[in-house]
Amino acid sequence: MVTLRARTRLLSVLTVLAAALAGLLFAAPPQARADGPGVGTPWVVTLGDSYISGEAGRWAGSSNASSSRADALGSTAYYDNAAGTGETINRCHRSKAAEAYIGGGVNGLNLACSGAKTATSNGDNFKPGLDFFDDGAGRLGQAKMLQQFAATHRVGMVVVSIGGNDFNFADVVTSCVSDFLTSPTWWKDYCYDDSSVKANFTASNVAAVRARIAGALRNVAAAMRNAGYADSQWTLLVQNYPSPIARGSGFRYSESGYTRQSTGGCGFWNKDADWANDSALPTINGAVFGAVADSGLTNTRTLDLSSAFNGRRLCENTVGLYEEKGIANWTSPGAVDQTEWINQIRTVSTCCSGSPYYIQESLHPNYWAQLATRSCVRQAWNGGAPRSGKCAIAGTGLLNGEPRMRLG
Repeated sequence: MVTLRARTRLLSVLTVLAAALAGLLFAAPPQARADGPGVGTPWVVTLGDSYISGEAGRWAGSSNASSSRADALGSTAYYDNAAGTGETINRCHRSKAAEAYIGGGVNGLNLACSGAKTATSNGDNFKPGLDFFDDGAGRLGQAKMLQQFAATHRVGMVVVSIGGNDFNFADVVTSCVSDFLTSPTWWKDYCYDDSSVKANFTASNVAAVRARIAGALRNVAAAMRNAGYADSQWTLLVQNYPSPIARGSGFRYSESGYTRQSTGGCGFWNKDADWANDSALPTINGAVFGAVADSGLTNTRTLDLSSAFNGRRLCENTVGLYEEKGIANWTSPGAVDQTEWINQIRTVSTCCSGSPYYIQESLHPNYWAQLATRSCVRQAWNGGAPRSGKCAIAGTGLLNGEPRMRLG
């Protein structure tokens, strides 16, 4: 006979069991996890300056006869706002050809800005740096932008190009072109020994810029940690800078006269071009890759672009303007192999006043070069197992609309 105590105990067990079953039957279905660290479609995000934002990405080669011959993307090339009607930040020039968009099931976001330095410049001409700047009115540094985005998207790789503007790249180029245009062949005024240029390459300034770059890279890592990522969940790919012009012996225009600038848009004396390749560029690139080591980060890879465009550089004797090569326009067969991958240096006489060109596009990788770099970034992504490498031209013609490149 079941005692009263046993019956009470049995009823209690059955009540608990029924409640448990009811919970299973009527509980709300589990919620899908939102995209974020380790969850969702992977993204590649690019940060930094004009050499990664897509500056000059509108132009595929150069022509002095008609801008339309080289106009690959049209007047909306830099439109990146949500409505597709303009720029999110004026003159950031985030090109549609930029390297962020590697495809293959990987999404891309371009947060870089032409003219950016390691730290934000918050003047009338706002330039977000690789920091956490926030003015409370919508202006953010690139690290802060990354942090906000990464919290709700799965960022697998962040690609960074930074440091060139900390070395005052634009001012150095201006000095070199000015010296070329204002001195005769028989009494050349070189820029490499100008005091204003030399000041950028002193040991103390190089060390200071290198330290700022390292700090900027640590900001990127902090942004990802703040967004909830472990270092093992993403990779920081740091790229250096490509050579935009050949050494003096590689120019197709003579030093005499003004043709080198008036026709080619490459007003450098041979000796300055040699210095740019043999001293300035290695110094800048040494600071960039040295900063990667200095940062102390362990989830880093490097993309060496130093000679990626050799053979297709501005005014190089292996390529030419469309009219020089007898090529109709950028869609013509062979255009990618016979025209320049670096944009001409523009002055007030060849820019503005109804012209579609911007001075700030000068000496930047153009449409061809940006697609070429995109190919190397895709190879560096390596199906989600990122690797380092040196980017180089692998052959002629196009492969899936891009120049043939290899990552060695």
